[in-house]
Amino acid sequence: MKIEVVPHDSTWRSKFDHESKRVALILGENLVAIHHIGSTAIPHIYAKPIIDLLVEVENIAKLDDCSLGMEALDYEVMGEFGIPGRRFFRKNNIIGTRTHHIHIFTAKSSEVKRHLAFRDYMNAHPKDAQKYSELKRELAKQYPNDIIGYMDGKDEFIKEIQSKALVWWTPDKSQ
Repeated sequence: MKIEVVPHDSTWRSKFDHESKRVALILGENLVAIHHIGSTAIPHIYAKPIIDLLVEVENIAKLDDCSLGMEALDYEVMGEFGIPGRRFFRKNNIIGTRTHHIHIFTAKSSEVKRHLAFRDYMNAHPKDAQKYSELKRELAKQYPNDIIGYMDGKDEFIKEIQSKALVWWTPDKSQ
């Protein structure tokens, strides 16, 4: 997988809106909320052009009944995929380029809080967001075909910002 980070694209929000409506129909009454997260939700920074959706549900176990519906939307069902209590789905376009990730957790879980705090903190602190953007660009050049190297290179910075964000964040700051 080639690591590519690109300037912010104003269509990312509408792509999130479109996809969230489709996913909401599949999840039905179990759905609590769908949030746009990841770098595509942070204006003015470079990002991998993959839309990340964070979904809160009432009952995580009921998601397993939605697998066929998610597959009908062209998502690959990945199970927990390394994070206990999560359901993860990924989607590629017709030529095989990754376009979407969906991370689903029980509503108000610590994982939901962590993702929303990070996003909201970065949106409220543009200098930190630009540092993150620069780091991602450097790492994409350094590890153009190594997703593990790219992710490992971001890890320390992300943990530092998450610590700040979790102290700073309250749910009323969430968009």
